[in-house]
Amino acid sequence: MTTAAESASNSAKQAARSRPVKIGARVGIAAYGVTHLLIALLALQVAFGNRGERADQTGAFQSLAQQPFGQVLLWVLVAGFVAVALWSLSQAIWGYAYESDRKKKIEKRAGSAGKALVYVVLAVLAARTAAGGGGGGGGQGATAGVLGLPGGQFIVGAVGIGILVTGVVMVVRGVQKKFLEDMTLPPDRAARAAAVRAGKFGYIAKGITIALIGVLVVIAAVRFRPQEASGLDVALKTLASQPSGPYLLIVVAIGLGAYGVFCFFDARYHRV
Repeated sequence: MTTAAESASNSAKQAARSRPVKIGARVGIAAYGVTHLLIALLALQVAFGNRGERADQTGAFQSLAQQPFGQVLLWVLVAGFVAVALWSLSQAIWGYAYESDRKKKIEKRAGSAGKALVYVVLAVLAARTAAGGGGGGGGQGATAGVLGLPGGQFIVGAVGIGILVTGVVMVVRGVQKKFLEDMTLPPDRAARAAAVRAGKFGYIAKGITIALIGVLVVIAAVRFRPQEASGLDVALKTLASQPSGPYLLIVVAIGLGAYGVFCFFDARYHRV
């Protein structure tokens, strides 16, 4: 039994580290960049007064589906997201052998597990859109369900705080340029500088938007209003409705676009 288990584990490890999966992972990271660029464009539309479009991942996929060959491109994104999810899962189990610090290795593997989940969700959303289904809009429903449970307010509040902390961590990661730890940048100084600038600005902007979502979830828990706890779309539109909000949203949109550009550098230079 032990030998069979070890053999299965080795086979899974080899498959996850195969060249097709690694290439697919790079495609998936680039697809993540495309998604952020589309979200940035939608956020700009919201900033300039168009509140009808969804400024989130679902809105980005729906926008892409309306373009020529959009459905074909969506299925390409799905394949890339699945590949990067498998690769991230392999990193969570076997990865970061180059990291000598045990604590950092555990943190990186936990981060990879989280990324695998994110890419699975993106793959499902993109596949549903490509197949002609509606986007996921269950954030409010799920929050309402949890709020109805005993201690639901505390659970939702804790989740909101967790999201807020995640956003803050991402901002710190951007300021300290920790995203460079998992990249092998080219010797060309101009390319290195562009990657660093895009990553720093992008991480900070995305961290701010994630933190804003966390704040909205916490507020929903405190006020017992699930309709106030949704995702990126609600967060960006809430920001746009504030005094000087449209101007701040333009900055956030540019930052999300910068993160999308950084993803293209990451797709090329990430250690896979």
